[in-house]
Amino acid sequence: MRIRGTTIVAVRKDGKVAIAGDGQVTIENVVMKHGARKIRRLYQDKVLMGFAGSVADAQALAGKFESKLEEAHGNLKRAVIEFAKEWRTDRILRRLEALMIVADAEFLLVLSGNGEVIEPDDGIAAIGSGGPYAQAAAKALAGHTTMGPREIVEAAIQIASQICIYTNDRISIDEL
Repeated sequence: MRIRGTTIVAVRKDGKVAIAGDGQVTIENVVMKHGARKIRRLYQDKVLMGFAGSVADAQALAGKFESKLEEAHGNLKRAVIEFAKEWRTDRILRRLEALMIVADAEFLLVLSGNGEVIEPDDGIAAIGSGGPYAQAAAKALAGHTTMGPREIVEAAIQIASQICIYTNDRISIDEL
């Protein structure tokens, strides 16, 4: 059984950051849910996180990441590095299939189970089935409009939902 149906996009621009996620969850060729929330706030509402992949895996990883963030007293970079090491080396965690985008007032980072921690050069990142579509739209909007991060991520998901069959237009957005 293949679970699909996530698009997460994040934009950092002009000292602000926003993350948006669509609401669709697809199992095989059936849309099972239209209004899933795939973004959340962590550590005293100072960190945003969006996740793509198996819902159960993503939730387990989110809980583990949140504990690393607490141990690091909100220091996102330190928490991310410790979390990535554990995700990559722990026998159980490394089997979990998900990607994450995390952001705070200073950083926007993409995390993977391979131990990858990527900070995009242009402050734009996207993951999930519709990620490439949303990222392309966000890059175009950021480079050719005066839109802020919230407006860019919302428009990017709208555009992705018109192209990707695993993305819908029931959007959740959060910003710092």
